Amino acid sequence: MDAPTTGLIMPANSEKQLSDEQSRAVAALVREALARRRISRQQLADLAKISISTLEKALSGRRPFTLATTIRLEEALGVPLRKANTDGARTVAPPVSLAPGELGFYSRPAVSFIEDTYLTLRPSFGDPDAIYAYRTEICWDASTSSLIFRESERLDADFAQQGTVSVPHESGYVYLVTNRQGQYRLVIVSRPTYGEMFGIMTTLQLGRGNQLVPVSAAIAYVSLEGLSNVEFGRIPSGHPCYEAYRRYLNRTVEEQFARFLPA
Repeated sequence: MDAPTTGLIMPANSEKQLSDEQSRAVAALVREALARRRISRQQLADLAKISISTLEKALSGRRPFTLATTIRLEEALGVPLRKANTDGARTVAPPVSLAPGELGFYSRPAVSFIEDTYLTLRPSFGDPDAIYAYRTEICWDASTSSLIFRESERLDADFAQQGTVSVPHESGYVYLVTNRQGQYRLVIVSRPTYGEMFGIMTTLQLGRGNQLVPVSAAIAYVSLEGLSNVEFGRIPSGHPCYEAYRRYLNRTVEEQFARFLPA
C-alpha cells in the first residue's frame, strides 16, 4: 500500500488502477524524469511519500500504477504524467528542476506553500525588553532551482540577510541559510501552519571590545497577508504592536517548536 501523505487531497477514485497501457506510459515518463533530474528511485519515493516497493513494482510492470500513486509522483516531479485530453495527446509541462541535494531535492510545487512574505520577529540584541521586527520574503529562484530568502525593512540595513532555503524530507523543518564567504547564519523553523513558522536563529552578536559572540534566539515568521497594524523596527514594551508580537515569540517555547537548554 502507499505510504500515508498529508496536505494532498485525493479524488474519491484515487485507488483506481491505471490500465496496462497507461501504466507503461507513466513508467516511461517517470524513468525519463529520474534520468533528467539525476535522482534515485528511493529519493523520488521519499519525495512522493510512497514506499520504494510500490514504486519499484510499478516501474517494472509487476503491478499497475494507481491514480493516487500517479498524483503523488506528479506532485513530487512537478510534471503531468497523465493524458490531459481525450484525443490521445499528452500535454508536456515546462521542465521543472529539483533543488540540489544539499537543499533537499524538492520541486517548486512541493514547497510552494512556503513561498510568502513574512513579518519576522526576534528579540532585540540591543534591548532585552524589545522585539526586533522586519520583513522576509521567501520565493523561488529559477537560476538556482531552489527557494531563496531575502530580508528588508531592517533598521540595520547593512546586515540584512539573504540566502538559500533547505527543506529536507527527513526532519520536517525549514532551514534558512546565509553563507557569506564561509560565515554562516542559520535559522531553523517549523513548516508553515496557517502561514506561521517558529524556531531558532543562530548568528553572531557584537560583544565586548567589538568581539563577535555566537548567540541563539527565538524567531517567528508570520505571513503578512491579512495582518493589520504592522510596524517594523525596534518595538519596545508599551508599543501598540508589542503584546501581539510578544505572543508570537513566546509560542516558540510554550508550544515546544524549539527548546533552550540550561547552561
